[in-house]
Amino acid sequence: MEHTYAVIMAGGVGSRFWPSSRAATPKQLLDLTGSGRTMIGATVGRLQPDIPPERVIVVTGRVTLEAVREAVPELPPENVLAEPQGRNTAPCIGWAALHVAHRDPDGVLAVMPSDHLVADQTGFMDAVRTAVGAAQGGALVTFGITPDRPETGFGYIEMGDEVDPGVRRAERFVEKPDLETAEQYLAAGNFAWNSGMFFFRADKILGEIGAQMPELKTGLDEIGAAIGTAEQDAVVDRVFPTLPSESVDYGIMEGASGILCVPASFGWSDLGSWAAAYDLSNKDADNNAVDADAIAVGSSGCLVRAPEEKLVALVGVDDLVVVDTGDSLLVCKRGLAQDVKKIVTELKRRGRKDLL
Repeated sequence: MEHTYAVIMAGGVGSRFWPSSRAATPKQLLDLTGSGRTMIGATVGRLQPDIPPERVIVVTGRVTLEAVREAVPELPPENVLAEPQGRNTAPCIGWAALHVAHRDPDGVLAVMPSDHLVADQTGFMDAVRTAVGAAQGGALVTFGITPDRPETGFGYIEMGDEVDPGVRRAERFVEKPDLETAEQYLAAGNFAWNSGMFFFRADKILGEIGAQMPELKTGLDEIGAAIGTAEQDAVVDRVFPTLPSESVDYGIMEGASGILCVPASFGWSDLGSWAAAYDLSNKDADNNAVDADAIAVGSSGCLVRAPEEKLVALVGVDDLVVVDTGDSLLVCKRGLAQDVKKIVTELKRRGRKDLL
């Protein structure tokens, strides 16, 4: 693992967690389950000691640069890269690969989002070691999460034969299915959820970018030539916003050959909504996940998040999400928590940048 570098993508906002998640305080900087740790802090922490802070690189946006550094103070400041403009995951990963290659020609990237949850840290790191071993041989590798339900909110990976212990061929990536198709995938037993975590050598992923996304590679080459020079920041400011905005899934993984998949079950959740936060939070005898100073009378199945100075009282209500941030109050049915992003869309339409 001495040549393994974690690349943590921390550029998203997490619109489903409005009003807590804002441009300056996105999802990864929040403690959404009451654990006492931010999402990004937990992500960095679970990698220790196998991947120490000096080999952890975080890619975020300019507006959150200092907040990220404060959230993970154990990282060297130069290990937090700030995109001048978000351009999706392919440019993000390519830029990080340039930095890894600059430091270590044998470097392997372990790419992961900053805002996922893992319940079984030991199982997670066992899977990471397996994936890194496969990536060192030159393969593009991904985690396939063993599904426990017919989920329509995730993409899937169809897995083929096992090529090494714990490693299978990835036959194809498939889009988010409808319920009937998801049920078929679950019954088939050879489909896994696409976790959004990837493992590959820096030189290998840069080569794939060159083969499949030559326009991106041209821009990255210009940025890479400036790393370590006085012109580095100026070149990034000029070139990065011009890079094609594309995900690594569409731009690289779906068109690459010989991709490998590590099937994994380590209590993973992408924590995609307030409903998921409720599921993973501690609950009282009435299945309410409420802050310490909230009162729930004749109520069950509710999630409450509010400032310490505000008491929230519930009477005779069930299965609600209540989130108070001082300037905004969200009340929604827990089963409709995915629709919170529609509030963000409407706020943008109204020009309410003060609430975004």
